[in-house]
Amino acid sequence: MTAIETSDFAPAITGATTSNADDKRLINCNTVDVNQLMPLKYDWAWEHYLNGCANHWMPSEVPMAADIALWHSKDLTADERLVIMRNLGFFATAESLVANNLTLAIFRHVTNAECRQYLLRQAFEEAIHTHTFHYIVESLGLDEREVFGMYHDIPSIAAKDEFEMALTAALVEPDFTTTTTEGAQQFLENLVGYYVIMEGIFFYAGFAMMLSFHRQNRMTGIGEQFQYILRDETVHLNFGIDMINGIKAENPELWTPELCERLLERIRHAVTLEEAYARDCLPNGVMGLNAELFEEYVRHIADRRLERIGLPRQYGARNPFPWMSETIDLGKEKNFFESRVTDYRKGASLVWDE
Repeated sequence: MTAIETSDFAPAITGATTSNADDKRLINCNTVDVNQLMPLKYDWAWEHYLNGCANHWMPSEVPMAADIALWHSKDLTADERLVIMRNLGFFATAESLVANNLTLAIFRHVTNAECRQYLLRQAFEEAIHTHTFHYIVESLGLDEREVFGMYHDIPSIAAKDEFEMALTAALVEPDFTTTTTEGAQQFLENLVGYYVIMEGIFFYAGFAMMLSFHRQNRMTGIGEQFQYILRDETVHLNFGIDMINGIKAENPELWTPELCERLLERIRHAVTLEEAYARDCLPNGVMGLNAELFEEYVRHIADRRLERIGLPRQYGARNPFPWMSETIDLGKEKNFFESRVTDYRKGASLVWDE
């Protein structure tokens, strides 16, 4: 067996232990042992961790009988089935890309202990989300190769996945480091690419599509699971934005006009990819919805995300789906948790962002 050099983990364990919370930097911290959770420096990271734990769920607890009956009936049109299949195909692999990026790229370079604690929780949640799509495919008797292979076969899905995978590839290069300005800026681009774009933009159009069925009391098992995933992803988004803004505050020299322009261009490109995906999912429209409405929603969401990381809005788009705000605030879903044994209401005080 090849020996592991201590230097392989230098960003995480180099230096002496300290009891000074002020020394616990988000990146490039050479004085904090990875095991030193207390004293906390960033209470927001610990709150996100506790909220994630409060929201724990398992897909197999959600009944699928009604979905199975509807899927095998003649009551879904071909266009409706296309929307469902495209979104199952995208999410089935996108969740695994987020997990890979967390464990292979982000965790390695984040040096703050409470943020690492949250990342461990998030990684588990990404595994649960991937499990969810396995459970749905198995329950409905779908072709697993078709669903889990769409990232190869459907160009609009492949384009989004390739957009994200390039960000991970850059950070797993053996010589990558956040100790240089270029490297730290590249790390910020990764965080924006996954938290703001993948989880904050790409996922939300899919949530709106799938939850449109749930609003009509159709595919309710899948809808319930998407609501749980949406709740998790909202916490992921909020954590990611807090970490991006925290790194900016600790390292203001990184937030240059050139970096801001690259981030704006990346987000504008992501919006065009998501608009193409919406057209692919809704070539003819279903349930009074069409691709144009989802294009407007994606632009609205993008503006919201840009504002939260201190960048200017690009679109001035309205929100065509105001009901999504209520769906995100699950405290308003009166019956949402009634079928669950575990009490999730202690997480209802969270402030969500649509």
